[in-house]
Amino acid sequence: MTETRPQNTIAGRTSRRALASVAAAALIAGGALGSTLPSVTPAFAQALPKTPIEAPEHPPGSFAGIVNKVKPGVVSVKVKLDDSASSDDDDGPSQGRNLQNVPPQLREFFRRFGQNGPGGMPAQPQRQGSRGAVGSGFIISADGYVVTNNHVVDHAKTVQVTLDDGRTLDAKVIGKDAKTDVALLKINEGSNFPYVQFGKTAPQVGDWVVAIGNPFGLGGTVTAGIVSARGRDIGAGPYDDFLQIDAPINKGNSGGPTFNVNGEVVGVNTAIASPSGGSVGLAFAIPAETVQAVVDQLRTDGKVARGYLGVQIQPVTQDIAEGLGLDKAKGALVDHAESGTPAAKAGLKAGDVIEKVNGDTVDSARELSRRIASMKPGAKVELGYLRGGKADTATVTLGAMPTDGTKVASREDDSGNGQPRLGLNLAPAADVGLSEQGVAVVQVDPDGPAAAKGIEAGDVILDVGGQSVSRPADVAAQIRAAESSGRKAVLMRVKSGKGQTRFVAVSLSKNAG
Repeated sequence: MTETRPQNTIAGRTSRRALASVAAAALIAGGALGSTLPSVTPAFAQALPKTPIEAPEHPPGSFAGIVNKVKPGVVSVKVKLDDSASSDDDDGPSQGRNLQNVPPQLREFFRRFGQNGPGGMPAQPQRQGSRGAVGSGFIISADGYVVTNNHVVDHAKTVQVTLDDGRTLDAKVIGKDAKTDVALLKINEGSNFPYVQFGKTAPQVGDWVVAIGNPFGLGGTVTAGIVSARGRDIGAGPYDDFLQIDAPINKGNSGGPTFNVNGEVVGVNTAIASPSGGSVGLAFAIPAETVQAVVDQLRTDGKVARGYLGVQIQPVTQDIAEGLGLDKAKGALVDHAESGTPAAKAGLKAGDVIEKVNGDTVDSARELSRRIASMKPGAKVELGYLRGGKADTATVTLGAMPTDGTKVASREDDSGNGQPRLGLNLAPAADVGLSEQGVAVVQVDPDGPAAAKGIEAGDVILDVGGQSVSRPADVAAQIRAAESSGRKAVLMRVKSGKGQTRFVAVSLSKNAG
């Protein structure tokens, strides 16, 4: 058999060398890129007896050098659960992290692969017997502070960490935050522990990352991949802002670190999307800057205090933007300002669209939630908002977020339910005994657009186009006014039979009447 060789052997070798150089340069450049994170100086960042683990000056052609440097700072976390944990927690306390508001893209993923719900999505601790589980974590200071997930240590009766050198040591929970799924532990005895550092720059989509953890109880497992996306909202909590990575993550990886090619922690692994419970290349990590801010407060106070505005908000959809006469669907629409809250005291009202916080643009309700929550109680904030198409500002002194479940700076589901068009039989709400104000929905055409949008008999329309209504004629008049002004939709504020209010955009058409 004739062997085929390159016509120019030297050129062939040179090309291979050139390609290798380009690949190495790309890897090095990938670790150097990124936008600067907000400067956070944790209280624990003090002079300690051991210097932090240092990464190689230049990332190597493989990940071995990085792994050898940082692996001693990664631990396995073993938990025994207390009696208050439910039976569901026996398979890992992460059931408290169950994802309820799964985005449409992931719903389609489950449908195609034969799973109807979000089960298996949390990167659960691996089950260990009937009342325990194991997860992952990493040491962040020489005196033994350890970061992991809240859902790993939730309902923990005892906690132990196993170091890379094989030692198993007792630890205690210093504090935990369910809203971001971050927890801080402290090893009870010993010092001079090897530890890792948080990254100083945020990773970019396409950057290489390395995950180390304890999947299925197999400690010290290393996987690699890239950052697939940033800013993911997977419905896990009110402040979702996940990194999506394709490094394989499985049960037991919860709480483990994701490193960049400089050996710095850029995320904490917390959830996976999977129809089987195993890795399919969709993993989610909490960004390092979020973890740093939370851990700093947990170490100092044992809890996290968040700013409180006191509003219920919802996204500005395209229909709502058209109903308000806005050029773009941006900002956060105020659905209700709670009485006596900072928002109410500053004069914010239902129908206002918050567009800026301290001069910086707010693109969505979700972003406003995160921005307000990242500030501390007592902070003064300037909010830029639109009211009736006119720009205005308000200075608000933030309160402390209540712990009784009151909705504050939260976002409504934007899946589309509750955005009615016409096709309704109406009556004064007072006449049918539903409310002293507004216009009651008496009947809904089941084949009409209002029914398709979730409007039900018993709902009460409170105002249309920013004007209060008390009779069906008032509703019709405001619709005609919107039509004559050239708007494609009119905005209504509707109270449901359960007493909750929301804004809905009604599309205007020629047969709307």
